[in-house]
Amino acid sequence: MFQAIPAKKGDSILALMTEYKNDPRTEKMDLGIGVYRDDTGNTPIMQAVLEAQTLLHNSEPTKAYQGLIGDAEFNEVIAKLLLQGTDALNRCAALHTPGASGALRNLGDLIYATKPDATVWISNPSYVNHRPIMEKAGLKVAEYPYLNPETKLVDEQAMLAKLAELGENDVVLLHGCCHNPSGADISIDTWQSIAELANKTGFLPFVDIAYHGLGDGLVEDLKGLHTIVNQVEEVLISTSCSKNFGLYRERTGAAIVVTNTQQQAINSRALMCELARGSYSMPPSHGAGVVKTILNDEALTATWKQELTQMTQRVQGLRNALVAEFQAKTQSNRYDYFAQHKGMFSLTGFSDAMLEKLKQDYGIYIVQGGRINVAGLKQAEIPQLISAILACEGL
Repeated sequence: MFQAIPAKKGDSILALMTEYKNDPRTEKMDLGIGVYRDDTGNTPIMQAVLEAQTLLHNSEPTKAYQGLIGDAEFNEVIAKLLLQGTDALNRCAALHTPGASGALRNLGDLIYATKPDATVWISNPSYVNHRPIMEKAGLKVAEYPYLNPETKLVDEQAMLAKLAELGENDVVLLHGCCHNPSGADISIDTWQSIAELANKTGFLPFVDIAYHGLGDGLVEDLKGLHTIVNQVEEVLISTSCSKNFGLYRERTGAAIVVTNTQQQAINSRALMCELARGSYSMPPSHGAGVVKTILNDEALTATWKQELTQMTQRVQGLRNALVAEFQAKTQSNRYDYFAQHKGMFSLTGFSDAMLEKLKQDYGIYIVQGGRINVAGLKQAEIPQLISAILACEGL
């Protein structure tokens, strides 16, 4: 039965991570895998998470199943975190999922169940898992223009021109903030234009906001999403607690459906539960328990927000330091885009040959396409990184 299965190439990011671990050099940099690290190179457990875990340990009464919707309290607090202050909070329903990838797949299944001929439009470039998740849900996938390869910023005019051509059979998958892999975010004016186009042509906005709080802050990062949900009746949202709560291995996320009435949203979630039953059935509980414990406790919420702000400030400080060092060594502004990007990543567009030389000669590991995990840098590594990049330019 299984003899006909060919050997698989495997995930390139995970393969790069293995190469890095097996590299015996002491001076090496892992700028590939997308996790936040502090200036010692560790991915720490947040203090708010540690305290919430202690509370859970002392109070959790059972390990029984939570049901298909997962943790109902988590669903409520995560919806409030994202939609508080909008009328969409009164016409939505959230479903606890195994990470944002679980949310993406569940919402993809929902699209297929209700409109199987729909085309999901993703940005060029987009998160590496967007296309395979949607295709494995049975949906057609196409790309809209996004990143200008010269400026490393969003080509908003080209993006909007393509979206204007879409219609009722189309779903537009948008990055809520901190675009992965580019780091380049669209402006609020463009979010407004997208809302207007959605109402005019009928396409369905689908906002993936996996890095909430790591761009300009918890409130600022929601401006685009709020622009959409305040003006468009139907919106899909996927979110993750991996990055802003540091719960990577707990696989904690949510899928949210915004419709024109609360009852319709609840009906949609009921269908999502049926779809979940046919795949992962029920999500893991621990991460959701941690998040709801934090968000239901004023002191823990304050601690969490302070820690998240410190993380965001560290990443922005690294971005500014990169630009300053590049300018000092080149007397040019060609790398200024690092300070304009948001979140953990920046897409450099470095060639495969250049990436190979950086890896072989300097022990610097960057994923194919040149996406640098800025949040994985140490401050002291910046001069070494820039010297290596400049030495390899032109390959």
